[in-house]
Amino acid sequence: MASSDGNENNNNQGLGSPDTGHDKIHPAVTATSVDTGSKSSSSSTTGNFKTEKEKLATDEAKAEAIRQRLLDSQAEYRLSQKPATNLSSLWTRTKTHRKPEDIATQPSVFDDPALAPYFQPSEKYENRHRFDPSFRWTWAEELPLIKRIDWKVTAWSCIAFFALDLDRSNISQANTDNFLEDLGLDTNDFNLGQTVFRVSFLLAELPSQLVSKKVGPDRWIPAQMILWSLVSAGQFWLKGRQSFLVCRALIGLLQGGFIPDVILYMSYFFKGTELPFRLALFWMANRLTDVISPLLAYGLLRLRGYHGYEGWRWLFLLEGILTLVIGVWSIFAMVPSPTQTKARWRPNGWFNEREEKIMVNRILRDDPSKSDMHNRQAITFKLLWESLCDYDLWPIYIIGLTFSIPAGPPDQYLTLTLRQLGFDTFDSNLLSIPCQITCTLNMLLLTYLSERLNQRALMGVAMQVWLLPCVIAISVLPSSAPKWAAYALVTVLLSYPSTHPMQVGWCSRNSNTVRTRTVSAALYNMAVQINSIISANIYRKDDRPEYRRGNRVLVGIANMNIAIYFLVKIYYVVRNKRREKVWDKMSGEERERYLATTEDKGSKRLDFRFAH
Repeated sequence: MASSDGNENNNNQGLGSPDTGHDKIHPAVTATSVDTGSKSSSSSTTGNFKTEKEKLATDEAKAEAIRQRLLDSQAEYRLSQKPATNLSSLWTRTKTHRKPEDIATQPSVFDDPALAPYFQPSEKYENRHRFDPSFRWTWAEELPLIKRIDWKVTAWSCIAFFALDLDRSNISQANTDNFLEDLGLDTNDFNLGQTVFRVSFLLAELPSQLVSKKVGPDRWIPAQMILWSLVSAGQFWLKGRQSFLVCRALIGLLQGGFIPDVILYMSYFFKGTELPFRLALFWMANRLTDVISPLLAYGLLRLRGYHGYEGWRWLFLLEGILTLVIGVWSIFAMVPSPTQTKARWRPNGWFNEREEKIMVNRILRDDPSKSDMHNRQAITFKLLWESLCDYDLWPIYIIGLTFSIPAGPPDQYLTLTLRQLGFDTFDSNLLSIPCQITCTLNMLLLTYLSERLNQRALMGVAMQVWLLPCVIAISVLPSSAPKWAAYALVTVLLSYPSTHPMQVGWCSRNSNTVRTRTVSAALYNMAVQINSIISANIYRKDDRPEYRRGNRVLVGIANMNIAIYFLVKIYYVVRNKRREKVWDKMSGEERERYLATTEDKGSKRLDFRFAH
């Protein structure tokens, strides 16, 4: 490095990102960063190795030096942990924090002149003009910048998700106002409508994500929101079964892909270690919608009879208008990338030049793979096929298929269950709030612990251990049980710590390329939609009102999920060990040759390690 502070910072730099407890290692630094600087000079003075024995001894010495540097680097980082910028500040001891004037630039593959050329940003990368591997900045500069991004990106994403879930959950509130009876529908018709919605949502996931990658999330997401809000408001004029099913299908098609689109957008601004907690906040908005929606419904459903219309019609109309307002606002609130924030209505942009350099370099030093495509670059069929065939991500998709089924039907039928227990329309809406609040808090805590403990599969087991005794209890609860006892049991069940945001971040981390991250987000969410489709058809009309058969199915699925999480944990541990075995056998020259010639991409690289 040219600058003295850069060289000083590199003296203790270890292997890739210094974030302790993370499985991902920046490519090849573990193998060669210590010795590549001296390798060329050594070869010029000593020539070829005289004997194989001498070569082997030298390689062993290099390997030992590398291991020692790794230990020294990690020890140094643990002693000077960076200041926390989110919920972890509640638990992190401040005495380990670095001072604001300390260098915040984290060690990365770009600090090794021999390795950096293999990880340079693509010529098409939209932020390439701000990339500078020698650039340094302080914590006093980075931390306020992260907070500003949270206000502009994380806060927007939460409000956008609120709009999505408001239009998804209002049908549950409508059920408390005799929605089915007014349209001449029964429980099976309702299940069919939910299935049509979810199938449409699922079918739109991947196409929507591909469109978003081509035109940019900042254009596509507001368009989605405006279109589905119009259809949602149009439910004011529902006439019967056919119009109900058509609206369900249209809303599903227009909302499909929204969640992975937002995740892709957020990945442009946050590091892999920062994203899971932001995703937890993102899904917190989902839960808070389930708190706010009943409160809105409490007032709007009282409009029954106003101008001769049922209350649920006003609920659909007014909530659709609210979503439309948020969609229009999103046009002006979103930006294409950290270096493309200027617009006619925002002439000064979000950041100055130095702040843009901090944004770009902090992201790429954490994950160089985020620069391998332009943010408006389409994914070709070949790249799509490669991403679909990335079988190392399939275990996470399998988890997505079943992980939340034990809580799905009780959650979906919560308001109907409360009505059956004898609570009136308005009490049913209000009583659905406590479990949403506790579920949100538990989700945030579990997501934090997953990063703190560097465990994901085991956190999934913890969620199932919470659900299992609850679904066993509701499957045997006597029909004569007091209504408040039944309500308490359902509330505890639905207060479970959801692993969904953790698993989205897990999938993103194990993707390791922009194109795979784009596709994997959609595929994982498609698996979750299949999960929802299965959930929507477990409680059947002939099983009412206790749903004994359906609850026994939930018990079996909860047990199956525990086994799945353990198997996924074993799979990734074995995959990592096999790669480590091959990598450790390679000499420094062989590793460097591998980096220069390999056609392995993304998570297929020998130097990549899976999070688990």
